Amino acid sequence: MSLEMTLEQLRHLRLTGMLTGLEHQLSHPVYVELPFEQRFGQLVDAEASQRDSQRLKRLLRNARLKVQAEPETIDYRPGRGLERAVIGDLLTCSWIERGQNLLITGQTGTGKTWLACAFAMQAARKGLTIGYKRVGRLLQEMEIAHADGSLSKLRGQLAKFQLLILDDLGLVPLNAQGRSDLLEVLDDRVGTGATIVAGQMPVKEWHGFINDPALADAILDRLIHSSHKVVLKGESMRKLKAGNG
Repeated sequence: MSLEMTLEQLRHLRLTGMLTGLEHQLSHPVYVELPFEQRFGQLVDAEASQRDSQRLKRLLRNARLKVQAEPETIDYRPGRGLERAVIGDLLTCSWIERGQNLLITGQTGTGKTWLACAFAMQAARKGLTIGYKRVGRLLQEMEIAHADGSLSKLRGQLAKFQLLILDDLGLVPLNAQGRSDLLEVLDDRVGTGATIVAGQMPVKEWHGFINDPALADAILDRLIHSSHKVVLKGESMRKLKAGNG
């Protein structure tokens, strides 16, 4: 098989990483001196890297995160309540693989959403499927789904995420249907997926916010059991960054 035919076959098979890698080798004579095994290994690495990059882009596109947060840029300044050892352990994503939850609380501007998205970015890098929903918006979507008969489909989509972020818990009051829908979403994920819940209210106030003793007990049982907690403190990060700008 000629070189041109080989290149065409790589295009046809959509082995774009190997194709790019081979073209790179052909344009740099130094590779001629390398053993075949080493050159071939580099082509396989190039293909794997290309596929990993494409998968990451696809996972992030489907997740629709509110912000693209890089875990490497987490701000550990004193007073924020972030311990490097704790965050480092969470960034291994082992808790996600075990189907556990993470509860992030703190005042407005302390970086709850950003931190949640940083954990999601790390999960995507490891090939895990992720989703992001603001609680108020999600409950609106579920209300519409009740009316048009698509509720089962929506719940199925949410249940498939290996990590689901439920952001801004507590900003919108829960009505009877909202409480029930929230319980169903969380119940679908028990033993199958991990959930990050972020909100301003301390966890101890969530029971009163839900405002239905039976449903509150059920919701919190699914959330708090085997959960990790991060309480963000200090001044608003938005104000600090504005002041430094």
